[in-house]
This record gives sequence, C-alpha cells and structure tokens, in this order.
Amino acid sequence: MLLDGKIAVITGAGPGLGRTLAGLMAKEGARVVAVARTPREIPGAVTMPADVTVPADMETVAGAVLERFGRVDVLVNAAFPGTHRMNVLEMSPDDLESWRAAVNIGTYGTLVACRYVAPHMVAQGSGSIVNVTSMSSRKGYAGRSDFAVGKAGAHLLSHCLADELGPSGIRVNCVAPGWIASEVLDEWMRTRAAAEGVPFEEIRDRDVRAMALRRIATEEDVSRAIIFLASDQARAITGATIDVNSGQLFT
Repeated sequence: MLLDGKIAVITGAGPGLGRTLAGLMAKEGARVVAVARTPREIPGAVTMPADVTVPADMETVAGAVLERFGRVDVLVNAAFPGTHRMNVLEMSPDDLESWRAAVNIGTYGTLVACRYVAPHMVAQGSGSIVNVTSMSSRKGYAGRSDFAVGKAGAHLLSHCLADELGPSGIRVNCVAPGWIASEVLDEWMRTRAAAEGVPFEEIRDRDVRAMALRRIATEEDVSRAIIFLASDQARAITGATIDVNSGQLFT
C-alpha cells in the first residue's frame, strides 16, 4: 500500500473530492484525519471540525493529531472556496465580500494549515504537503475570478513553501484538477444548454471533445494523483504540479 502507516491530514474533507480522497487514502494504509467545517462520517477516517481560515482551529487540529498519533506525515489542503460566477462590473458590496472570502479560503486557509502542521514535520525531518489547486489557477475564466485567484495564490504559495521547507526534508506539491465529473458539473452544463437552446448531450459532447482523452476526470482520478505525491514514490519531487484535466489544458 502506498501510504502504509502514514498519518494524513486532509482539510476540506467534506462532500466531493475531499471525502473520496479520505476513503482512498485509508485504503492505501494511511491513518486519516478528515477536517471540515461541518465534518461527516467517513469510513476509515477520524473527523475533526475546523475552519482553515481560523488559526486557533488549525493549531488545535495539529495538536490533537500529534497527541493521538505522535506524528503527521501528509497534509492535503483541499478546501473548496466555491465560485459565485459573478463578473466584476456586476459585483455588489456583498459580492465583493464573498469574493474576498473565497480567496481567503483558497490561499490564506492553505497557509494557515501549513503554518500549524509543518512544524511537526520539521521536527521529524520528513513530510509531504499536497495543495489542491485548479486548472483555473493557470487560465482565467469570466465570472470565476474568486475561485481562480484563491487557487492561483495557493499555487505560488506552494513554490515558496517548497523552497522554505525543502531543507527540512518536506516536499510541497500541487495537484491541479480540471473539470471533475459530478452532478454540479452536469447542472452547469444543463444551464448552458438551456441558454443556447440545445440539448444537454450536445453541450457535454462539445466539452468532452475539447479534452485530449475524450473523458471528464473523476474524483478518484484526482485522488490518485494526490496519493502519488503524498507517497514515498515521489520522494524526489517538490515544487511541482500534476495537472489532472484529461488534456483540456496542456502546461
């Protein structure tokens, strides 16, 4: 098993990717601590409530993990800041606050989690941090600036932390998903189909044809890339990004 005996902390382990990742990491042998603002039971994982943008919350999480397991080997920052699909000229004062909150989760929340977990990795002389960014951190799309900026900040932050923490034996990498198959994605496609007056299948087929692999990546596809970077098989990789977008964007 790729993560046999490792202690892994996942932030943003609510519904969706974080939950899928937690389950797969447990199957790969890790002891998983799943952190979310509203945690849900995940088979094989210990759940803890915390907000990644609140330093006291993440300090408590890091201390509890150390007390319970004695070490922490992997940190995955997968908190999802969301997107409000709002263009700048249409933003109200409330929209501006929502924009700032999304960036706060994507970038600052990643920094806060690293600030309180990384010292324990430094003390043991090893560790792997994987930050889940996005295809949107490489290419901007109208109406998605809140999500894109939050993830782009985490992307560059990862480079800085890789340089800072590398001498202590800690690796910091990113996984950048593109579209992930889900009901949320299907609903967005249905909305676009209705706006264009065409069938849902036409929109879906058009989007899939834009991908070299002619398929939309799944939560498991993204999780497998994260698990690889978390594992010792990637022991000489740091400051890198694995794109998981089925060839929708080449970098």
